[in-house]
Amino acid sequence: MPLTKNANPISTNSPNVLKTLFLASRPKTWIASLSPVWIGASMAPRLNVTNLVLTLLFALLIQVGANYANDYFDFIKGADTAQRLGPQRAVQQGWISPQTMWSATLVVFGLALLFALPLMILAGFWSFLVAPLCVALGILYTGGPKPLGYIGLGEVFVFLFFGPIATCGTYYLQTGACTWSVFVASLAPALLSCAILIANNLRDEESDRAAKKMTLVARFGHTFGQCEYIAALLLAISVPFWLVFGFGYSRALLFASVIALPALMPIQKVFRKDLVPVLPQTALLLILYTAVFCMMVNLW
Repeated sequence: MPLTKNANPISTNSPNVLKTLFLASRPKTWIASLSPVWIGASMAPRLNVTNLVLTLLFALLIQVGANYANDYFDFIKGADTAQRLGPQRAVQQGWISPQTMWSATLVVFGLALLFALPLMILAGFWSFLVAPLCVALGILYTGGPKPLGYIGLGEVFVFLFFGPIATCGTYYLQTGACTWSVFVASLAPALLSCAILIANNLRDEESDRAAKKMTLVARFGHTFGQCEYIAALLLAISVPFWLVFGFGYSRALLFASVIALPALMPIQKVFRKDLVPVLPQTALLLILYTAVFCMMVNLW
């Protein structure tokens, strides 16, 4: 186990272990893994419920495992300090030991692969590479000698895995094929999940830079982060238009773009540097978008 840069005296006022693990899983961000799965499944002409449930469980457990790994590795690398503005981290707060958090990480990733096994058998040989890769990248996002999140590749990781890979993979598991329209549809959850990450990085800019966690915001500054956040939202809002006017989907799908109105609130907060509420508000945008999209996509 790596040496830690922080001490971890276990707090006597810690929540119980189950509550600690629930909080460390960052439930406000779960929609990032669930949204692309729902969107991919909603576009399938027929729905295999068993496959959908297994896909949802795999996607959610990969995200929870990555969040646990993030809690663990950010602590031992010194990125989590008392100066962070965001939600409290379990290891840094002394709610749980690093060893227990690492064990929980491995258990959750193991469960993810267990639920993925029937899906891998269904999908074929290629999926036996993809599922373990998801686990590996969930660890390497903040672990290893060159963590992806520390060298500015966080947005690339989130875009690919919470967008095209999850959405197109789900559709493939439902139908045995994929289409360009599904790929285009995958761009919205990808971009909105990136906006959640950017909101996190804007909030943690100073502490990340101090810990040499060089996210794109820490590397290029706050103004870059503001522009990146707005661009992600605007591009996501445009996706239903591409599907309607480029692929012939019902104009009812344009209702998914109503998130443009509530998006004004977190955008204002980004410019006012009132950054703590931006992440949960952005997650709510993704929830709203997903719900409307899934209801409207098959209306003709």
